[in-house]
Amino acid sequence: MDLSKNPDVAGLADTTELHRYAEALLVHLAADGSTPSLPPDVADMPGYWLAPAVQALILTLAGEDAMEPLSRAAGLDEGRTALFLCLALAVAGHGDRIHASWLGTAFGDLSDDHPVTSGQRAVWLAAARGAYGPVGKIFVLRKLDAVAVPAGDERWLEALVPDEPAPVVPQALTGFPQLAELPEICAPVRAAGRLNRLRERCAEITASRQPATASKIVSGSVWPDAEPLAVLRALIGQDGHEGPLSSLRGHLLQDVQPGAEPHLAALALHVAAPAVKEAAETLLRAAQEPPPDTMTVPVLGHPVILRPEGPDRDSMHAAEHGIVTESVPERRGNWLGYVLIAVGVVLLGVGFAISLAAPLAGVAVALWGGFLLWRRRVQEQADLDHVQARLAELHETAEGAVWALHEHARESMKRADAAAEDFTELTRLLRRGPRAA
Repeated sequence: MDLSKNPDVAGLADTTELHRYAEALLVHLAADGSTPSLPPDVADMPGYWLAPAVQALILTLAGEDAMEPLSRAAGLDEGRTALFLCLALAVAGHGDRIHASWLGTAFGDLSDDHPVTSGQRAVWLAAARGAYGPVGKIFVLRKLDAVAVPAGDERWLEALVPDEPAPVVPQALTGFPQLAELPEICAPVRAAGRLNRLRERCAEITASRQPATASKIVSGSVWPDAEPLAVLRALIGQDGHEGPLSSLRGHLLQDVQPGAEPHLAALALHVAAPAVKEAAETLLRAAQEPPPDTMTVPVLGHPVILRPEGPDRDSMHAAEHGIVTESVPERRGNWLGYVLIAVGVVLLGVGFAISLAAPLAGVAVALWGGFLLWRRRVQEQADLDHVQARLAELHETAEGAVWALHEHARESMKRADAAAEDFTELTRLLRRGPRAA
């Protein structure tokens, strides 16, 4: 049952003045922790739990004995009375004055099969921020400890450190970014980077912090969306605050996401510690995976097998053949130039017997044929130079890739050692858990 829902008050005396005073009381509590004077007619409301609960709250804040009105309110509605007192005292900055039994009554039982009510979430938030001191935080921790988190649940890793789709180029491969896209290369690099970010995120969550101060609620620096006040207004019938908010696991996953409130994140991380540790072990194994001795990489668009001693000879021959084939265009034979030269020689030899213009025509035809042969020779030389440049680039790129992979192998050893250190530190952080004080 959601205790934050206001019960039906039909059949009771007029509760308008009581609700009006309760609303004013909440405003004063949130502003400076003070309490306005209680009108006599408001306190006399037989059969309605809110009237004696308000009296008990005022006496508790004044440091006086509140047993009599507290007993009357609890007899009418024990759950709502406990929730009202726990949240009102937290908002006023006097959460240390609650009784331990009130927390148990107000909070109820948590289950992964049932949604978390707004009242439970409000008490959860207040306790996580230290409104009830170490006792309140330990109380919520014990409640959350009852939640069984499967060790293989990858949603915790995704919530803590979302995977980055952009490829990470190792420093040794900055000159060969295409190598960084190979699964054998990028998988260990990304795993090591994610493990490092996971360790940093857990260190950020478990860092020692001062407990939050509940009296800062007006500025919004403590309670996001004024959750306790919203639940209190629903209790006194001034707001239609919804009951169930989300599932228990949904709240916990939300609490560990980047940018989440750190006090809530610390409690959620404590619950998810087994799953986070197993995810870290998986990342460590992937980060320590050594690079393969032999890999096939595209070099100038041709597959080349790279080995530690150098590029594979057969694959290099195949790549050279492919470069020669694609770099030399098919050209028609150069027979036209020879024919023109032959025709020119003939015209030059017999032209004087025919006409004076015939020798000149023969010279022109022979010169045109010579020009065609010269142009063809220039094209062939350009093709040869282009092929030689491409072959030189092929060998230079392949040799450079081999040396880059050697340097990457050395970096991989350092990266594996750093990943082991990250895992050790992460395990220590998870073992330490959140600090109650």
